[in-house]
Amino acid sequence: MSTSKHPKGLYLIFATSTAERFSYYGMRAIFILFLTQALLFDKEHAASIYGSYTGLVYLTPLIGGYIADKYWGIRRSVFWGAMMMAVGQFLMFFSASMLDTGQLSHWLMYGGLTFLILGNGCFKPTVSSLVGQLYEPGDRRLDSAYTIFYMGVNVGSFLAPLVCGYFGETGNPHDFRWGFLIAAIVTVFTVILFETQKNKYLIGPDGKQLGIIPDAKKEQPQVTKTAAQSAIDSHKKKRNYLLLGVLAIAFAAFFYRCFGNDWISIGIFTACIVFPVSILLEGSLTKIERDRIFVIYIIAFFVIFFWAAYEQAGASLTLFASEQTDRVILGWEMPASWIQSFNPFFVVILAALMPGVWGFLNKRGMEPASPTKQAIGLLLLSLGYLVICFAVKDVRPGVKVSLIWLTGLYFIHTMGEIALSPIGLSMVNKLTPIRFASLMMGIWYLSTATANKFAGTLSGLYPEAGKVKTLLGYRIETMYDFFMVFVVMSATASLILFLLSKKLQKMMHGVE
Repeated sequence: MSTSKHPKGLYLIFATSTAERFSYYGMRAIFILFLTQALLFDKEHAASIYGSYTGLVYLTPLIGGYIADKYWGIRRSVFWGAMMMAVGQFLMFFSASMLDTGQLSHWLMYGGLTFLILGNGCFKPTVSSLVGQLYEPGDRRLDSAYTIFYMGVNVGSFLAPLVCGYFGETGNPHDFRWGFLIAAIVTVFTVILFETQKNKYLIGPDGKQLGIIPDAKKEQPQVTKTAAQSAIDSHKKKRNYLLLGVLAIAFAAFFYRCFGNDWISIGIFTACIVFPVSILLEGSLTKIERDRIFVIYIIAFFVIFFWAAYEQAGASLTLFASEQTDRVILGWEMPASWIQSFNPFFVVILAALMPGVWGFLNKRGMEPASPTKQAIGLLLLSLGYLVICFAVKDVRPGVKVSLIWLTGLYFIHTMGEIALSPIGLSMVNKLTPIRFASLMMGIWYLSTATANKFAGTLSGLYPEAGKVKTLLGYRIETMYDFFMVFVVMSATASLILFLLSKKLQKMMHGVE
């Protein structure tokens, strides 16, 4: 429909996302080490905090997406989101600067996490949905645009652990503050970059400024309703609110029985059911729109298993790198946090290649549909963990494994991520009615919120000397036992999604 050249606004979003992801992944690279080495939390408690934080980071985009769609618009949401994240990073800096104050340091850390969670909620879904608005509906460049956007995200993710890890992970617990400070400064730069360049580059295909008017107001013209119609609409809204309230209470009670007083888990898992249902109750949806939204929900369910295994990178795999991986190269020991740069490094390389691969297959009528690409991503994730299982099987206590094994795991996982994540973002944009653009992106990230909290729970199964841990009756005593959980979980999800792919393609009603 248009030339192969992408709008310049894509590259502003690329740069803004690079800076924002530097902030997030710089903090994340040293976070689990900060909890265990500076605040001296045990691994299980640290994994729980990590899972709650990353889970809520992906839950709040649901709220931020709703606010952007209904009230603020994208530009205002991006600005305030970045500002709150900057405050959060500065509070993390003060927490690491006051380790000797005990509880004050802990409360500053929790305050920092709160601002980071809320800020990310405003920023993340709005920037993602903005990419799609640069293009006409049906533009074939959209998949490659999201892959380019994803490459920008991972440029920041690659640099962040190297820089923040270098200054923060020195062996001196007080030096973690420098890693957090650098992340704060880069977040401030994100605000400046976006605010100074948005009017010049964020232009839609119709020549109008993007992100000023809330999306819901753009798609829904004001119509005059009769008193009877207004009464019917009011009745439907009350009925829907009552139904959602009953549903929320029922699932909260169920999850309370499962998790006890872990209210963060209860909130995340309840939200991942109730909020998607609220969209389906929207009376304006046509049958085709409803079918397409069901596709998003079904694939989002399987994506939970992908990210629950993948997000071990910031928790159990970082502990594994720190404690059981030989990181000495020519007499120099690589910081454990640096290994988190392997994945984004591979993403930047593969993201540059994959649009060409999909284009090559498309010209020959061989390009897989979006659901099949997601299933391939899950299969590759399982294979990555199978590689590390070979590394740790029969390894004697006290013996560290070669860094090559973790490198292989991250390379295979990256291939899986490229097949799943940017394609998922593009699919959500193409299948979602524009009036729900940011909100549905928030619901897509809700699956990642659930996965991250689940990832924290699974990280708590990390083997510790003198402890035997179990999952559904399966005993976890060694690293081999631990990693096999992810092999089986990912492979099973991949197989089921493969079997469902044809049915999901039909429900997409012609969207590729």
